Amino acid sequence: MTTKLKNIAVFLPAILLGLSGAPLLAQEGESIEEAETIEEVVTIGTRVKGRTATETPSPVDIISAEAFRMSGRTETGQLLQTLAPSFNFSSTTISDGTDLIRPATLRGLGVDQVLVLVNGKRRHQTAHVNIQQTIARGSAGTDINAIPASSIARIEVLRDGAAAQYGSDAIAGIINIILKDDVDRTEFSAQYGEHFEGDGDGFIGSINTGFPLGGEGFANFTFEYRDRGETNRAGPATTNLFGWYPSSVTDADLQNGTVTPEVKLRIGDAESENIYFFGNAAIPVGNGELYAFGGYSNREGDSSGFFRGPEDNRTIPTLYPNGFLPNIVTELTDWSIAAGYRGELANDWDWDLSIVLGESEFDFSEQNTANVSWWFEPTDPTDPLCAAPRDPACAIFAASPTSGDTGDLLHDQTTINLDFRGVTEYGNGKSLNIATGVEYREDGYEIKAGDPVSYTFGRTNDGSIPIFGQDGMGTAAPATQGFPGFSPTEATDSSRDNVGIYFDLESYVSDRFLLGGAVRYEDYSDFGDALTGKLSGLFEATDNVSFRGTVSTGFRAPGVQQTFFSQKSTNLNAAGVLTDTLNGSQAVANALGFAPLMEEESTSYSVGIVAQPNDAWTLTLDVYRIDVDDRIVFSSSLEPEGDLMSPTCQPDPVTQCPIAVALAPLNVAQANIFTNAVDTETTGMDFVAEYTHDFPGGSRFDFQGILHINDTNVEAINPSSTILTPSQLFDDVQVTLIEEGQPGERIGLIGTYYRGPWTANVTVNWYGEVTGKGFTGTEKTWGAKTLVDLAVAYDFTDAVRLTIGGTNIFDEFPDKWGSAADLAPGAGFSEGGFIYCWETCPFGINGGYYYSRLDFRFGH
Repeated sequence: MTTKLKNIAVFLPAILLGLSGAPLLAQEGESIEEAETIEEVVTIGTRVKGRTATETPSPVDIISAEAFRMSGRTETGQLLQTLAPSFNFSSTTISDGTDLIRPATLRGLGVDQVLVLVNGKRRHQTAHVNIQQTIARGSAGTDINAIPASSIARIEVLRDGAAAQYGSDAIAGIINIILKDDVDRTEFSAQYGEHFEGDGDGFIGSINTGFPLGGEGFANFTFEYRDRGETNRAGPATTNLFGWYPSSVTDADLQNGTVTPEVKLRIGDAESENIYFFGNAAIPVGNGELYAFGGYSNREGDSSGFFRGPEDNRTIPTLYPNGFLPNIVTELTDWSIAAGYRGELANDWDWDLSIVLGESEFDFSEQNTANVSWWFEPTDPTDPLCAAPRDPACAIFAASPTSGDTGDLLHDQTTINLDFRGVTEYGNGKSLNIATGVEYREDGYEIKAGDPVSYTFGRTNDGSIPIFGQDGMGTAAPATQGFPGFSPTEATDSSRDNVGIYFDLESYVSDRFLLGGAVRYEDYSDFGDALTGKLSGLFEATDNVSFRGTVSTGFRAPGVQQTFFSQKSTNLNAAGVLTDTLNGSQAVANALGFAPLMEEESTSYSVGIVAQPNDAWTLTLDVYRIDVDDRIVFSSSLEPEGDLMSPTCQPDPVTQCPIAVALAPLNVAQANIFTNAVDTETTGMDFVAEYTHDFPGGSRFDFQGILHINDTNVEAINPSSTILTPSQLFDDVQVTLIEEGQPGERIGLIGTYYRGPWTANVTVNWYGEVTGKGFTGTEKTWGAKTLVDLAVAYDFTDAVRLTIGGTNIFDEFPDKWGSAADLAPGAGFSEGGFIYCWETCPFGINGGYYYSRLDFRFGH
């Protein structure tokens, strides 16, 4: 029996016992009660009290804690990807901090075009900026995984533009995370599992408890600990194209067994250890309540860069005679605290005053590394033996630390809101719901420099001393290998603030026609102001069928990360060259003709239908279009046209080689810049079907079907630089990443069967194909795949539940890269150890995972 079949066989006894025709006593167990379909009131998409998801003009999904409980997915982002119609959570590896903070998107747009709320209050974004060739390149979003699933009561997902209602970033929609508020109940959960490949073993332990506070108040707290081992899906390097082996080793030696191929890379999930603590509380005071909530998370990660071969000029043979794999160690600390008071006013009005503080800090350090320029720096720069070609007798320092702090990123946010909401009558007794308020927000961004060894070229770092690598000819690489540190010239401590005012109206203008409108004005300290609006409507054609639609304008201010971030980093191309990441305010951006960043502007349209043919079925279909103008992206790599003294650039380098002239003072091979480069059009459809059936004897079956179709096109490449052509500014590689890097289609089928103490859940997710051109320049498509998750739970008592399950139980993997023969000439990624997808991986490359979980519940 194969390993795969053995793993699947683990679940068969429980499946057969739970789903067989053997008589089981029907019990009114807690699991059935919790799974009952209750149409919950939503808190986003409308500011009117008491609206349910089917009564709002905009599509809203509600994902319950019970749905989380039956999923073997352990990360909040993975849970949303499995259960929400248009949410994508791409996996990536060897991508610096993106290994820990995965890009979370809605409707195929960017991570910074979705607004995340907690208990209805804006949550801060992460300090990390995605600068590698991954989904969300050039942007910073909210770290969904900083909030543990064990603290969440439910998640509401608004799939509609809502900038006029909730402010900048809400272009694709909103994710509102509602924290638990249970009292007189304590829940403990422990889960262990590992991948079918035998790695990535993970333990998760959590405890949630709540108690009454001040009579009708409450306090609820969650603690969670998780430890995850690394996975590695790299293969042996059977070609020496990338220089993993000495030049004396030929491809033939590797392929015929003369030399045993070695796995030179770490490609998979980073090892990580996480700690979370979250709280949610409220206490009655006067005619209202004082409330507070927030949390703290700390995650330590251990990942790697690209292998440096023994003859690579970035290697020091004395330290690493066989080459080395740089080790990137990261620590992500995230905290937030919200406090406020909400109370009642006369005539059915209420008010809410709150302040939210939040901070994301990302610390980088490097191990198993070296600064090559420090090692080979001559002790006497005037010694003729140290000129190129450097004589072996040249006296060099021959010293470099093999680890060091490479710097910190920090983003902090303060948000103050004062909101009013109420009802007044007009006309013939019609009710007009009114909401208005003001918001003040301050965002700060800080970059702290690393140790000098992490960023300098030699000890003087002024470029006056020629330093050559191990070959004695090529210039020695500066900074620590793997992840170059942030330098004092890149360090910053900057901030900006903005004020927003909104006005929101909603009313049934007839017995069956709901009409709503909202306007919002925002003024930013660093780029100006904007006015947005939204109109929405819901028409109840019959008691069972409603039509809904919205049209809205939106904007997104440049993130402080995009405005102030700057770093040197090593991005892979054919030579693995050093790439300088530059923001648009720097002198080189001005030299290349770039204007300062401005806001993105968007227009969204959505029409849909809601049908409830009977008590068992609810069907929704929504079609949408989102146009984004002046979308902020990361430019293509801007490379010098040639050497300034070459015929290519002479006799007029300024005219013939403007990129080379601009980059020459920086001593780097490439540059990337944040710029308002493209206009995009996104169209799509979301279909959701929900069904519930109660069988005689007390058993029950719940079903949800999801169909998501999405198509994004780059409609124009804007002339945001006065001297660069569109193809230089944003080439086909980057256009393909935006248009085809996320699945254009997805189908989800979720079925849960309750029978007495048994619960069985099957989740099927089909992900459409994705395409990328990164690293090879040749289009590569990874085909559609189907993943199946299975979980079977048994309630020994109302207080004890055992769950055995697996995710991706048929051990599905993405298509393989392929050989050099079916990629660009010389791009033998599979032969180099890169087996599966890299820049765009919708569900990762880890394969199947099995687990067991024990849940205890005490109290009500």
